[in-house]
Amino acid sequence: MSIGSEFEGKNFLVIGAGVTGKALFDFLVRHSFTVELIDEREVDAIHEIPPGIDPQKTIAVVSPGWRLDHPMIQELRSRGIQLLSEIDFAWRVKTILAPGQKWVALTGTNGKTTTVQMVESIFKTSAINGVACGNVGRTVIESLEDGFEVLAIELSSFQLAWSELPRFEAVAILNIAEDHIDWHGSFDSYVEAKMKLFHLSKIALVNLSDATLVGSIEKLEASSPHVKVVGFHLDTPGPGELGLVEEILVDRAFAADSSQAFELALTTELPSGASHNLLNSLAAAGLARALGIEPGEIAKGLTSFVLDHHRMELILEENGIKWINDSKATNPHAALSALFSFERVIWIAGGLAKGASMDELARSTHHRIEAAILIGTDAPLIKRALLGQKPELKIVETDPSLRGRELMRHVVTFAKSLASRGNTVLLAPACASMDQFSSYAERGEEFSRAVRELVKS
Repeated sequence: MSIGSEFEGKNFLVIGAGVTGKALFDFLVRHSFTVELIDEREVDAIHEIPPGIDPQKTIAVVSPGWRLDHPMIQELRSRGIQLLSEIDFAWRVKTILAPGQKWVALTGTNGKTTTVQMVESIFKTSAINGVACGNVGRTVIESLEDGFEVLAIELSSFQLAWSELPRFEAVAILNIAEDHIDWHGSFDSYVEAKMKLFHLSKIALVNLSDATLVGSIEKLEASSPHVKVVGFHLDTPGPGELGLVEEILVDRAFAADSSQAFELALTTELPSGASHNLLNSLAAAGLARALGIEPGEIAKGLTSFVLDHHRMELILEENGIKWINDSKATNPHAALSALFSFERVIWIAGGLAKGASMDELARSTHHRIEAAILIGTDAPLIKRALLGQKPELKIVETDPSLRGRELMRHVVTFAKSLASRGNTVLLAPACASMDQFSSYAERGEEFSRAVRELVKS
């Protein structure tokens, strides 16, 4: 089916030449549109805007990550060119190519990828033809032409800041904590972007153990009476909630009778019993229940799910010491969840803090940390926060000029000298990686490699 009727006579600019931008470009070329691809990495990218373009005949589709106040975006606006986020564009395309397709979505500071992959695992065991996409794996635009019944979409704050059009069957908001302040300009702006998802759905699953999130939802409920709010937490659930009863995940939100409760899964059979992963499991189960998937199928999907690398990954246990790779913990909130999972920690942290404070992280976890090995640009920020809570703490500062493999070999050597039986050596950096690694994945891989090469007897 052609999308020509929706965009008849239009030409396109695709802003951003990353994974999403290239997928958008390929899609538009395949559908015979005239397209220009503009790459932000070009120093004079603003001069790549074709001269003399007709604003009445041009749509600019913007990839995630472009700030709304970027000079390129301001220039396009000043010329009167229509701007669409990739998600809004995909929604308009969906109404033509896949009008019956259902969308569910989730966002949060941490746990998004794990949770959306849990949803996909449930799809597989329930024989629903669905896929996880968005800010994970395949893009949304790539998922529209493959006949999927349901898309489970992971959405970042960058994507949500731009998006207005989609309407979801259900959404989940996992948590809210400081992250990407450098991009959004303030924590309030970051929260505002995340909470846009609330208005775009029929059902909103909300983590009731997150005080910031609960406060934000209470302000929004009055202005969005069409949204059914379903809370989830790790206590006994009340009517309309999902929660935990002893070692059982329980649904009291999607039963016809509020006195009923459905057993969803045993926590002992899940891939991780850490509290943040139990919350992720409840969110995934809630999205599945909103789609009408039966509890038994949800249990199969959750218990067969396998966590990705770099997420609380046990690399080695040697001489009574655990070595854990949680390189995906790229902000303080994620690192806090990791630190709460262990006692007597040798903590490896640092990188680019992206404007986040480390004070609350240090206050909440300093009693668990026996020593810290700090890396990267914002190591001094973490050092100040830790010593403010625990002045006697042993802190090792690494050479900031080191990179990649060489850095991690130094880190693991230091950790090996500090650790003793009963310790957990935990890489949970609380920071992004780009100052010393190409990605959090490379950071985790080099840590894991160094552990296997230098620690194993």
